[in-house]
Amino acid sequence: MPKNPDVKKVLVIGSGPIIIGQAAEFDYAGTQACQSLREEGVSVVLVNSNPATIMTDPETADAVYIEPLTVEFIERIIAKERPDGLLPTLGGQTGLNMAIALAEAGILEKYNVKLLGTPLATIRKAEDREIFRSLMREIGEPVPESWIIEDEGALVELSKAEGNPWPLIVRPAYTLGGTGGGIARTPEQLVEIGSRGLKLSPSHQVMVERYLTGWKEIEYEVMRDAADTCITVCNMENFDPMGMHTGDSIVVAPSQTLSDKEYQMMRTASLKIIRALGIEGGCNVQMALDPDSFNYYIIEVNPRVSRSSALASKATGYPIARVASKIAIGLRLDEIQNAVTKKTLACFEPALDYIIVKIPRWPFDKFTAADRRITTQMKATGEVMAIDRTFEGGLFKAIRSLEIGQVGLRPKNGDLLTDMEIEAGLQSATDQRLFLIAEAFHRGLLVEEVADLSGVDPWFLTKIQRLVQFEAKLREQSARFHHVETLDEEAQALLVAAKNKGFADRHLADVLGVKETQLRAWRKTAHCAPIYKMVDTCAAEFEAETPYFYSCYGGETEGVSV
Repeated sequence: MPKNPDVKKVLVIGSGPIIIGQAAEFDYAGTQACQSLREEGVSVVLVNSNPATIMTDPETADAVYIEPLTVEFIERIIAKERPDGLLPTLGGQTGLNMAIALAEAGILEKYNVKLLGTPLATIRKAEDREIFRSLMREIGEPVPESWIIEDEGALVELSKAEGNPWPLIVRPAYTLGGTGGGIARTPEQLVEIGSRGLKLSPSHQVMVERYLTGWKEIEYEVMRDAADTCITVCNMENFDPMGMHTGDSIVVAPSQTLSDKEYQMMRTASLKIIRALGIEGGCNVQMALDPDSFNYYIIEVNPRVSRSSALASKATGYPIARVASKIAIGLRLDEIQNAVTKKTLACFEPALDYIIVKIPRWPFDKFTAADRRITTQMKATGEVMAIDRTFEGGLFKAIRSLEIGQVGLRPKNGDLLTDMEIEAGLQSATDQRLFLIAEAFHRGLLVEEVADLSGVDPWFLTKIQRLVQFEAKLREQSARFHHVETLDEEAQALLVAAKNKGFADRHLADVLGVKETQLRAWRKTAHCAPIYKMVDTCAAEFEAETPYFYSCYGGETEGVSV
């Protein structure tokens, strides 16, 4: 039975339809939440307007309602089912906004339904831009220079004010995926974007703040229970600088370019913030870091399981939604067991000795006339995640997983692009910028030049540059692979090195001008085969069920967990 004996039936609110800015990651979280609650003997009532989800499978919850996510319909469900508690933090912004609407309409009080997990006051502290900004200043955490706007008159007045630090970012309150937001570079754009944001914000409130050009964007996934035990589950670093919605950015976990001082500084800030807000469960803290100093700003906090939470859960093996659900019904982190290992508890922070690379999947192949520029309003409809021992290997895996016909880094039409088009593509973020970076290195641009144009950290750029240079070396040596049955020692070393860098057989066959079947035969001769590793699995369990594999360095290797 759960820690709180009064909670016997819980209503879980789903995220509604899968749309741009809100995809299947919330279905993942909602399904996990329902299963987690039922593990503790709690009866689960689920309401979601989207039948095309796993969470609406009849076996996921005790009762499933496929109804519109409106106050009227949810009140009728509450009146019929009489749940003891409401869990809204697993359904994205839709669930959070619905909980606020139900509370403000007096429905939760009328039917004596307790809001589980993060309290309503905490949701308002994190979601209301003015309250959040004030709280950050109270606890000594820096926030960018900003203005809270609640009507068009104030917006016009701000646009005419002297000394504005252009460009400015518009962030509407209580919206998902940056809906209604954008970057304003002129007074006219500020009025246009701000007016749209006011209309789309449920609270008719937008925050206008200074655009932190070129700053790094860092995220921390944090967990806290009612006993004030806090841990950071995962930290993530955006490949792209500030100015893009994090759902539209390439993300790497754990961070690769931070010093230990920077990492610990922002980790401490994340824990300080979740405690100040009083969040019980999971939350996502987004920060901006100056690449040239130790200055940082708090951008925003999602007081719920977010899009990044699904990524962090899969990356670390730490089931954030499962743990958050158990915290919501009164369990503490030191009482929740790791469902995989059965040995560790949820109060331990995961340790990663591998790299995660996430790349968004945009629908521009279907909407060919759409504006491909990526800004603060999310345009991706999904994402892919790759796990590897190196950034390069993870990057290649993620690119191949996008299913856009791309196996390497250079763009398909790279030879047709002019130098001016390459430069413009580096300066303006689009879905093609990663590939244009590779093309820039192919044409001889230096890391410093690409960094100045794109704002991407030189560490990432150096890795990409080396991949481009290695591919060029392979092309130069391709004659060694033509019309031979057996590779000489140098050619075999090149092949093994390419596989260690993450090159796929199909990619290598294209670069070397040989058949993929022939390349695979050479690889097997060189004892170059994959090693399979498991996230968060005991080595003994893995070895008992898994055969030996050959590493790319030759020789046998035991099944090892990471």
